[in-house]
Amino acid sequence: MPWNSCLFRPADDKILYFHNTAVVSVARISVPRFRPRSLWRTQAALGIEEARRTERWLATTRVLLASCALLTAWMDPGEIRSVWGYALLDFYVVHGIGIIFLLRSRQRTTLPFRLFVHGADVVWPAVISLFTTGQSPFFLFFLFVIAAAAYRWGVWETVVTAVASVSLLWLESLGFQLGSIQALNLWLTRIQLSTMGTEPSDFEPKRLFMRSIYLVVMALLIGYLAEQQKKLRAEKDQAAKMLSMVRMDAGLAGTLSDIVGELLKLYGATRALIASREGRSQKVWIGVLELRKGVAELEWTDSGTGGAELYLGEALGSTFYVSVRERGGIRKFDVLRLNKGVVVSGDHDGFPRRFSGVHDFQRLMAVSYDFGQELSGRIFLLEPMVIASAEEELQFLENLVRQIGPAIYNVYLVRRLRRRAGAVERARLVRELHDGAVQSLIGVEMQVDVLRRSHPMADGMARELERVQRLLREEVLKLRELMYQMKSSDIDARRLPGFLRDTVERFQRETGINARFLMDGDEVILPQPICRELARIAQEALVNVRKHSRAKRVMVQLVEGDGKWELIVEDDGAGFPFSGRLSQAELDSARRAPAIIRERVRLIQGELTIESRPGRGARVEVRVPQVAAQLSGAD
Repeated sequence: MPWNSCLFRPADDKILYFHNTAVVSVARISVPRFRPRSLWRTQAALGIEEARRTERWLATTRVLLASCALLTAWMDPGEIRSVWGYALLDFYVVHGIGIIFLLRSRQRTTLPFRLFVHGADVVWPAVISLFTTGQSPFFLFFLFVIAAAAYRWGVWETVVTAVASVSLLWLESLGFQLGSIQALNLWLTRIQLSTMGTEPSDFEPKRLFMRSIYLVVMALLIGYLAEQQKKLRAEKDQAAKMLSMVRMDAGLAGTLSDIVGELLKLYGATRALIASREGRSQKVWIGVLELRKGVAELEWTDSGTGGAELYLGEALGSTFYVSVRERGGIRKFDVLRLNKGVVVSGDHDGFPRRFSGVHDFQRLMAVSYDFGQELSGRIFLLEPMVIASAEEELQFLENLVRQIGPAIYNVYLVRRLRRRAGAVERARLVRELHDGAVQSLIGVEMQVDVLRRSHPMADGMARELERVQRLLREEVLKLRELMYQMKSSDIDARRLPGFLRDTVERFQRETGINARFLMDGDEVILPQPICRELARIAQEALVNVRKHSRAKRVMVQLVEGDGKWELIVEDDGAGFPFSGRLSQAELDSARRAPAIIRERVRLIQGELTIESRPGRGARVEVRVPQVAAQLSGAD
């Protein structure tokens, strides 16, 4: 569907669609509506099979009602004043049976068919009332057609049905006033047929007025109850649909993206913000989600200083709706919020004004989630199309969080459990490698060295043993590098500086190259996946220095400036086989930088620059903005 949201469902099942833009525009109008409806609760037509089942149930009820009417007439013949009444009841039974056979023979029911059947049901009670007493039980046919309209559609369609039925009764009353009924009885007498037996007193305006009020009131009550039931069913269906979007394989970020993306479609909102905080940390991550070509795309950013107060403050409560109105050039904020299930409204200028200074809006709806001390946050919908009842939508959002919140929390816990299980398994493998393969290779290397030094042998044999010794030493270094790479899988912003410092010190111990680590800044503000990739980039750069540069000094720096974090690895070795300073695009086209480093920088959407001075060293720079954290890396 190329349209972002659908607003109303007219009586002919056609839909009014609206573009999801800053200015709402009507794309197609089929039939004027009698009143605004919820954006999504009543917009979806019945499914093919559901509509077919509904018509079959109504057809069965129609036959049963007509059969009961015949039984009543047989038990109390005075209820029907003319033989025409019996004929009409027989015809109505045949009519109902025919509809049942049609429904069983057809795979679907079309809208014209349903409208035709409903129209016949509207006409039938008015016709049968001409041949029955005013207080007869046949008045139930009026209630049946009202209930059928409520079952098929909603409250206003039910009221229209009642008005149509009442209008037919008033037309019959007018027929008495104009003498049309008397003329018809006279004609039936002339052709020697039974008269209608209609009593004019049954159609007196006063009695008819009371009957009309009764029918309209019943239509309002039955239609309202039916529509509320449909709304509850729609809410449950929507909650079940969103609950099915909670998947372990999608992870926490993917699950939130799918669910909030569905909320964007439901309310036709332009954008959504997901404020999330883990544990007692004051650091709040903001997920910005927009629908692009019908697909929800989520990008994570850091909220910066004061983000916790701005996005997760308790100024308006857990669930609220804010609308903006202009008065004399001054923006006023009307707030509707739920406080322990109680709706509270009023004017507020504190939180809405601060929030609008960062994210401009005309309408804002928010709901909070809180899973103890481990995970909390708030979801903001900007410019939602709430036209029915903001209170109703807020209550739905609260119930939705209450229903699907535990499932999302389970995804979060499983993700943490898998991460911890992976860390434990990697630690076990590191210990096995250190105590097994590494120690064995070191022992063999030492035996080769003792053999080479303690036994005189030919020069060729001595050189071969020396080469084997170097290979063994190289394999030991590779295994240790692999062990450190496995340790770097669980690096976050808090552990990154210490990990880089330990890596540089280990590099100096194992290679004898003078190495230093410098950090500029108090605290690293980067998501865990980017910290992990920066650690691996530093490891890969040091491996290249050890293997190829023949450097005597190496410096690793982690510096902050202009809203970016920069990892710099500089040495005084042989440099790269080019001279000058090349950007990432130039390095990719020339394929001059290490492929592994280029791929890791591209993965975190960073900027890679290499400056090479052949014979005098090289400088590798990787810059990552503090706000750069894509959905693929946020989980």
